[in-house]
This record gives sequence, structure tokens and C-alpha cells, in this order.
Amino acid sequence: MATTQKFPSLKKRWIVLIVFVLIINFYQLPYYFTKPGDAQVLDSVIEVDGGYEDKGRFMLTTVRMGKANVINYLWAKWSDQRELIHEEFVRRSGETDEEYHHRQLMMMSSSQDIATLVAYNKAGKEAYYTNFGVIVTGKIENMPAFDLLELGDLIIAVDQKEITTVDELLAQVGDKQKDDLVTLTIFRDGANKEVDLYVTSFPTEIDPSGEKVGIGITQPVTKRELTVNPKITIDTNKIGGPSAGLMFSLEIYNQLIETDISKGYAIAGTGSLNEEGEVGRIGGVKQKVIAANRAGAEYFLAPNEFGSPTSNYLDAVEVVKSLKTTMKIIPIDTFEQALEFLESLEPK
Repeated sequence: MATTQKFPSLKKRWIVLIVFVLIINFYQLPYYFTKPGDAQVLDSVIEVDGGYEDKGRFMLTTVRMGKANVINYLWAKWSDQRELIHEEFVRRSGETDEEYHHRQLMMMSSSQDIATLVAYNKAGKEAYYTNFGVIVTGKIENMPAFDLLELGDLIIAVDQKEITTVDELLAQVGDKQKDDLVTLTIFRDGANKEVDLYVTSFPTEIDPSGEKVGIGITQPVTKRELTVNPKITIDTNKIGGPSAGLMFSLEIYNQLIETDISKGYAIAGTGSLNEEGEVGRIGGVKQKVIAANRAGAEYFLAPNEFGSPTSNYLDAVEVVKSLKTTMKIIPIDTFEQALEFLESLEPK
């Protein structure tokens, strides 16, 4: 009799244990965790036709990111190499997985183009943009665009007036009042199509005042085609985000000119880049420094943010101290400043 009474109790315990394991593994918390990624050598992903070879290495650094379950959350809390980010700082309100990844890839594409433009202009090579319209990269739930537009739609006219840039789109829609009708001409699936939308108020979580109106497109992007000579090919294997702009520009420039600015060193770094050549703040600098150190980088170029007391550069310096490495962190504000630093190095 004792044996038959224990069996059901033991079975229940196993069921409870299995349910518990499933919960902690599959229940996702409203956080993302990040950890060090890779340091990818850029001459393997960037090729300028007839470009010069270098003796050193410029490296793109990455961060790996995932949705946190209970285990990932606790691991990140205890780890010196992982960080937690609340989902509201990663995704926009109502943004789907598809929209998020599409936005990241669009930012990477834009980052590549800007880096190319900056590098080609500095090298005295041909590089210019042609604008074609505005790409829909995100939509706001419960606003007109959510059901009537699709991600990837190209807006080419507002009320039959041609537009080619985001600024032109905002100027046209910005003149509208609540309940006004707007006719967008979009290019989708190989054909033009007209879509009628009414201007309405933004949701209260976006605009508590209720004063702002629009059609519900978030972060639209100008579709631009960059024409360059010589031809360039960039293959980033679906890496997303804008943070590789600085390192892209240095690798491209190095292939365009005869002098090897790498001087034979292993140089990693991070930082977005605008068309004026200014280097901007990025996320995950701690993990990127760790990835660079693992890859044997001798120098790490970090956004200085023009002396901000909370700059990526200062964060990177703190990480290097904890790693006890000989890798040096270099503060960078502009593409030109990065070139000046590289020129100051003695060739290996």
C-alpha cells in the first residue's frame, strides 16, 4: 500500500517540475539581454573595385541581443558582460518583430551609404545621391496608415504633388488639419496606387496633449540611390543598425587611397556617422569593447560625443580597466579626427 501511495505523489512532483522548467524557459520578460558579439574584419565584407590592400585590420564590432526569459534575466544580473534593456528602449510602441528587423536593416543600409559618401568625398571620388520617394518603415496602431499602408511602400506623391524626400512628405502632411483627407500615391508590387487617408490625432501614449495630428507613419526614410565611381560592394550578412558607420568609412577610404592608414595595426571601433562626418553615440559599447579585445584589437575608436560626461568613450575606458588589457581606447568626434589619429601612428 505504501508504494502505491508514493507513486502518484512522485508523478505530481515531476509534473510540477516540468511546468516550472517550461515557465522559466519560455515565459518572456519585458526586457532584452545583450552580450558581446563579434569583431568582423571589414576588408572581408567591403570591396572597392581596384581598391588598395592594407596591412592592418579595421574591424566592425557587434552585440548579440535576445528577448529575456527568467534565466537570461538572472544571468544578465549576475554577469559583468551582459546587460538588460527594457523593451520600451528597444522597440517602439506596437512595433512588431517584422517592423523592428526591417527598421534595423534600413538603418544599416543608410549607414553604409553615408559612410561611402563621406569616404568617397574625402578621397576626391565621385559620389552623389538621387532621391526617389519615402519608404514606410513603421506604422502606429489604430491610426489610418496601420491598415492602409504596408511596410516597404514607397510614397511618391501627396495630393498628386510629387515628393522625393522625408522633408517634403512632412511639409505636405504637416499643413493638414484633423479630419482632412490626404491622397498618397504609393509604389507597391511593381505598380502605382492611390490611397486615401484621413488625418487624425495620435494615441494618448504618444501625444498626451492630443494636439498633434498625422496619418500614423513612424520614422519614414528617404529612398535614395547612391551613385559612386569606382563601384563598391558591401555585404554585412544581415547585421542591423547604424553603429558601424565610422568603421565602414575608414575601411572604404583606406581602399580608395594608396597610403595605408591602418599602418599594420588591428583597429576596432564603433559609432554612427552623419553626412557631415560627425560620429554619434551607439548602444552596447561595453559588449563591443569586450568583442574587440577578444579579437586582438590594439586600438578601439569610441564616440566621444564632444566631451559629454556620459559618452561612449568614458564607458569604454571603464570597461578596459576591468579587462586589464593593453588595448587603448581613442576618443573620436569626427571622421577627420579619426584620420588624424591614424596619421599619428608609427607604421608597424
